[in-house]
Amino acid sequence: MTDQQSSPPATSSQQTPSGPAPGASSALLETIRAGYRTAGPAITLGAAVVEDVVHADAPIRLPLAMMNRHGLVAGATGTGKTVTLQVMAEQLSTAGVPVFLADVKGDLSGLATAATPSDRLAERTTATGMPWEPAAFPVEFLALGGDGPGIPVRATVDSFGPLLLARIMDLNETQESCLQLMFHWADERELPLDDLKDLRAVVMHLTSKEGKEDLRGLGGVATSTANVILREVTALAAGGMDAFFGVPEFETAELLRRAPDGRGVISCLELPSLQQRPRVFSTFMVWLLADLFAELPEVGDTDRPKLVFFLDEAHLVFDDASDAFLDAITTTVRLIRSKGVGVFFVTQSPQDVPEEVLGQLANRVQHALRAFTPKDARALRQAVQTFPHTEYDLEEVLTSAGTGEAVVTVMDEDGAPTPVALTRMWSPTSVIGPSTPEVLDAAVAASALLEAYGQDQDRVSAFERLTGSATAAPGAGAARPVPTGGSVGSHTPGAGQSQADIDAEARRIEAEILGHPVPSSGPVETPRGEPAPRREPAPPPRREPAPARSRREENPMAEVVEDIARTAATAFGRSVVRSVFGTKRRGRRRGGLFG
Repeated sequence: MTDQQSSPPATSSQQTPSGPAPGASSALLETIRAGYRTAGPAITLGAAVVEDVVHADAPIRLPLAMMNRHGLVAGATGTGKTVTLQVMAEQLSTAGVPVFLADVKGDLSGLATAATPSDRLAERTTATGMPWEPAAFPVEFLALGGDGPGIPVRATVDSFGPLLLARIMDLNETQESCLQLMFHWADERELPLDDLKDLRAVVMHLTSKEGKEDLRGLGGVATSTANVILREVTALAAGGMDAFFGVPEFETAELLRRAPDGRGVISCLELPSLQQRPRVFSTFMVWLLADLFAELPEVGDTDRPKLVFFLDEAHLVFDDASDAFLDAITTTVRLIRSKGVGVFFVTQSPQDVPEEVLGQLANRVQHALRAFTPKDARALRQAVQTFPHTEYDLEEVLTSAGTGEAVVTVMDEDGAPTPVALTRMWSPTSVIGPSTPEVLDAAVAASALLEAYGQDQDRVSAFERLTGSATAAPGAGAARPVPTGGSVGSHTPGAGQSQADIDAEARRIEAEILGHPVPSSGPVETPRGEPAPRREPAPPPRREPAPARSRREENPMAEVVEDIARTAATAFGRSVVRSVFGTKRRGRRRGGLFG
């Protein structure tokens, strides 16, 4: 669906797939009109197509109150899925509903720029009965760990949890169980796991003589398993993931904001390097859902959702997923509806989504499918079987529908499925395609989130506590002490290191675990390549954004006192049982955002 694709007026014949038999067309059209008639607030997806004619007087609407029943937007490449997302996001924002979506191809940043009218666009919008006016929308651009244009989004290793982390690290069930044991040990001792160096310090400690004594009552961790976990931690850091794990941690409450004019904020996650890290992206999306599920209060049925979450490239979430991971996703999707969150999976084929999840997706927007191979033909027949009975020949319709057309069935205001309707989709009022770099840069610079999340921090956490540096911090440039029974290492490899450096680091870790002597590698640095911060009253080498930093510089003991106070204040939150994904409830930077 682009502004180059023209549509004749609604009263003329359309080059669209054949619908029902001529004698049944009038009855079908009236059934569609009645089935999509709404009394409450709704978004309009498009206009019905019956007997090759677009009927502007038969709008296809999706009630806002039913958007937390979740949905599926599917279709082959190039059939208009991304533009459908854009149309839905625009109308949700206008209705005051916040939206989260991932900009996989870089096209959705156009939401921040008003579209330009054209004759072809006017022809199409007239045919579908759309009152089109160009508009830009309030968009918050986000970036994983600062990778790309947008506000940096980070998560702590602690809140990410062992199940999601094991998926990124591609651990087997035994290794995942050991990782869960390590997280449990850290939870019991209130050791915050902020970043990868914290996790590495915990693993090294638990494989030392003293650490094995700590685990005696819980079970042990085999040397070979710890070796694999440490190797994967090193690989994550080498791949740039040390920029994603850390603080300040992104609060999912930020996704629930509205602009001053009352429109819902569209949080757009920019993903310039998705192809290099598809599993990281998909797992991060699940983490966002898990955090929302853990933190949002129950709201029951409302006239509109608190957030609509579009999960693009949904097949990445389920590829090679363990049974435990699939069970966790299924549980979250089933229960998060009562928190006022609607989840829409976006993928090429319904077969990309497991049946347990697909059965919970009440709202369906199915763009064209291809049947070039026997496998495609089987998938087409299976997709047809998931729709309610209809007069349309869906096998023909789904293989012949044009770009910007889709077969739709949703939940009506009474919670019943609407009639199946071939739909000519509405057009976006913002630009189809990316906004200019100047628009993105201006939006990021003006963001209210930049001050809170723009610069990473390194607070007292498991690494400092296990090494003793929280109470006996060395001066700038001095080596950090190592945990008893093992070395934490010189530094975490960065993304710029060669493969030989990574392999050497992994071999060094193996040698440490096996107990062989390893030559000293010199002064220890932080993962960000900076020397350990000076804590004397002298001015610091750089100014941290958090006000607490300057107080600590004035008083060398302030950091320890504040850390103790934080631990006491969040003791309840840290004692809460982890969620179905192993994630953990967190203390919030701002109060009342989930109210």
